[in-house]
Amino acid sequence: VWSDVSVEIESGAFVAVLGPNGAGKSTFMRAVLGLIAPSRGTVEVLGSRPGRRNAAIGYLPQRRGFDGATRIRGVDLVRLGLDGARWGVPLPRFGPLGRHRRGDDPRRRVEEVIERVGASAYARRPIGTCSGGEQQRLLIAQAIVRRPRLLLLDEPLDSLDLPNQAATAALIREVCREDGVTVLLVAHDVNPLLSYLDRVLYLARGGALIGAPRDVITTPTLSELYDAHVEVLRTGDGRVVVVGQPDTPVVHEPVLAGRR
Repeated sequence: VWSDVSVEIESGAFVAVLGPNGAGKSTFMRAVLGLIAPSRGTVEVLGSRPGRRNAAIGYLPQRRGFDGATRIRGVDLVRLGLDGARWGVPLPRFGPLGRHRRGDDPRRRVEEVIERVGASAYARRPIGTCSGGEQQRLLIAQAIVRRPRLLLLDEPLDSLDLPNQAATAALIREVCREDGVTVLLVAHDVNPLLSYLDRVLYLARGGALIGAPRDVITTPTLSELYDAHVEVLRTGDGRVVVVGQPDTPVVHEPVLAGRR
């Protein structure tokens, strides 16, 4: 998927993982979780080999929403983040409680984190009756209920409308800053995140670039990464558009809003 790539992500950073389909974004997440091993080189996560510290990782996988008939309540979904392993739905290779503090009351912790994400008003409704934005807030609550040190989010803005994308991005930034959590967020469109990010990790053509958005999302840097001309434009409201030449198939699906 990649070769000659060296990436280091600092504690407490909010990082977007960008790239076209097939660039290895989900593979990167799986490598961090220890679900796949590199054929060469090494990966270190929270000071240990991948998989050893998964109890300190919150994970929100890619999803497409809950069916309207799903009757589990939001509050129960969040509770599964604490004790799901005891009820037959453990996350892959995760420990049972992460940084759940000894002496914590599970019910109080669940209520606390639901309030933290602003979901108290609808947490006791069936999850299938909640809107996409409401569901996403409850899923974020589930991912952070164990007080993780690292939060992995796979396309959490997908299928949300623009107001909910902005609200979700702001919530994730708040969790990152106030709780000191390192966030890795896979996204196809960086625009809803631009004002919140510390860095971007851009994957393409077997390589990677990492740095501040203003340094990575530029015509020279992306053209070098793709080994083809890629033009980065900025609209009057500050949004970014990445445009590839029509005869450049490597950018047939730009990760950022744009056209071929």
